[in-house]
Amino acid sequence: MRTTTPQKPRLTTSAMIASIASEGQRTVPAPFGHALVKEAAKRPEIVGMTADLSKYTDLHIFANAYPNRHFQMGMAEQLLMGAAGGMAKEGFMPFATTYAVFATRRAYDFIHQVIAEEHLNVKIAAALPGLTTGYGPSHQATEDIALMRGIPGMTIIDPCDALDTEQAVAAVAAHQGPVYMRLLRGKVPLVLDEYDYQFEIGKASLLREGNEVLLISSGIMTMRSLETAKALAADNVNVAVLHVPTIKPLDEATIIAQCSRPGRLVVVVENHSTIGGLGEAVATTLMRAQVVTPFKQIALPDSYLDAGALPTLHDRYGISTEAMVASLKSWLR
Repeated sequence: MRTTTPQKPRLTTSAMIASIASEGQRTVPAPFGHALVKEAAKRPEIVGMTADLSKYTDLHIFANAYPNRHFQMGMAEQLLMGAAGGMAKEGFMPFATTYAVFATRRAYDFIHQVIAEEHLNVKIAAALPGLTTGYGPSHQATEDIALMRGIPGMTIIDPCDALDTEQAVAAVAAHQGPVYMRLLRGKVPLVLDEYDYQFEIGKASLLREGNEVLLISSGIMTMRSLETAKALAADNVNVAVLHVPTIKPLDEATIIAQCSRPGRLVVVVENHSTIGGLGEAVATTLMRAQVVTPFKQIALPDSYLDAGALPTLHDRYGISTEAMVASLKSWLR
């Protein structure tokens, strides 16, 4: 008699705007939009700008609260960035929102020349970072950090959850100069409130101790790293998690100190291509500091990714919790 192995049910999600929250996970609706409204009440210079994507970047929350400070630029991302630079020159603080692919790939030269060269106070909040949409290469911003890291003076932030996003908005508003922030929108998971966490630009945070593996992560992969650490604890594997929400400037001192502890496998985990992201930034830091340690990377491949449902794609490209657990177990054998 033939037997079959029961298949784990797969979550079905919209390929275009899919939630990254697991079934039953705590979430907060539109943390970016609500945090921006809160900051705008204290800072009249804040304006919200978008390229026909207010609803899909949660900027509609701001637009409803401050309609006279909301600017809809249409499907013209280059115009959006150019206009944001002009607004900043007049003393405003534009929060310019669009999808990460359109900000970094389509409007790169305008960010580089109009905004960054003059160190203007423009905050770019870019939705659908990395593999957070199943809509294929046209919408998957798998190289956005690599592009932005090359711009002098650009601060780059990759929040983990709703709490990180809320706190980052306040910090970004208080920061002078251009910022690129990966934006989590819609119903965003809430995980960091369990770790006495406080966001600070340029600072990493050790969320969990462990003496066998050190996971260095940013963005949604910190959430996955914490889940992986808990799963491996059941097998008596002690995993530390270092959350690095600011990719640039990088908290090199903390990274060097943590990676200098002997006897741990260091694994950088990121929702980004293996090229030019957190992994290469950490590796370069360790090389310059002459820190020698076992080193691995969990990241998206240097290729054009498939379209499809996010749970399937995250499994396929190794960034689901289950895939991470399997990778770590194979490396620890």
